[in-house]
Amino acid sequence: MFQNFLLKKMLRTQGVPEAQIEMFITMIEKNPELFKTIATEVQEKVKGGMNKMNAGMEVMKKHEEELKKLV
Repeated sequence: MFQNFLLKKMLRTQGVPEAQIEMFITMIEKNPELFKTIATEVQEKVKGGMNKMNAGMEVMKKHEEELKKLV
């Protein structure tokens, strides 16, 4: 609950529309382990020298089917 509040606040400051924030929160609540895995994989790629944006895109493509199931 408190984590959701902080996440919403952070996303709002980044300019993310409210509808997308709610969708994102719902997806995380449905499968938090998937998002932990994605975060870990992105961190590993960034540590390996890849920039954050490319690492995120690559990992998201890898988990695309799982993410589609959550929407």
